Amino acid sequence: MTESSEATVVVTGATGRLGGRVARRLAERGVAQRLLVRSLDRAPALPGAAAVLGGYGDHDAVVRGLSGAETVFMVSASESSDRLDQHKAFVDAAAEAGVGHLVYVSFFGAAPDATFTLARDHFHTEEHIRARGMAYTFLRDNLYAEFVPDLVGEDGVIRGPAGQGRAAFVSQDDIADAAAAVLTRPAEHAGAVHDLTGPESLTLDDAAGILSEVLGRAITYRPETVEEAYASRASYGAPPWQLDAWVSTYTAIAAGGLDGVSDAVPRLTGHPATPLVDVVRAVRG
Repeated sequence: MTESSEATVVVTGATGRLGGRVARRLAERGVAQRLLVRSLDRAPALPGAAAVLGGYGDHDAVVRGLSGAETVFMVSASESSDRLDQHKAFVDAAAEAGVGHLVYVSFFGAAPDATFTLARDHFHTEEHIRARGMAYTFLRDNLYAEFVPDLVGEDGVIRGPAGQGRAAFVSQDDIADAAAAVLTRPAEHAGAVHDLTGPESLTLDDAAGILSEVLGRAITYRPETVEEAYASRASYGAPPWQLDAWVSTYTAIAAGGLDGVSDAVPRLTGHPATPLVDVVRAVRG
């Protein structure tokens, strides 16, 4: 196996939930990789993997960390008011480092006028990647199934202005499996945009029923108006962009922006997409 210092695959976000899953899958496949992380102490110890330091905004560190890399797995930066600027800076550094192929974790329905405000940032990141001339693959994830239990308040109620819209919640393990498949055969996916979804589109009433079944307690969904949603979240003291993101998660569901099941997970991974009920059981366990 190639020495990890010479690895042509770089994985970002390996200290996080998604990047860590992808790094582990590549290690299991015997793929030499470089892990670009913000904290060397938190980097996972994996066979054939070498950790290098570099945050998205640190241009020189990113150029060094990506130097010689052919394929890079780019997770989204942490949500912040300047996330798009961080993404653009990273993409520019990747281009300068001579990266051949960028595999970017985007969002389902990314568009300049997407209802979900953060999906707009993903669209503009995609456009910046295209403009830099590298080969690319975009993995447009639906909402993470693992986070559905976090929507429930202490009183057992999911509140939000989602109406009776639907979302095709996707598991992070399925996303990681799909990403690993792309990263091991990147040339086959150059220019591809893969919508990664679960096996079914669910209303929040459906999700509440699944949570009730698995958790063994009554979970219900109570629709809010947009005004009620902002008012109920104002006490958190979050900045306006964050409130907009929280509320628009639900309004995007209401508008149909997260509805629709793709065959990308089974097509890329060779196994069916994981139902929400199985994800919640695993999270609970």
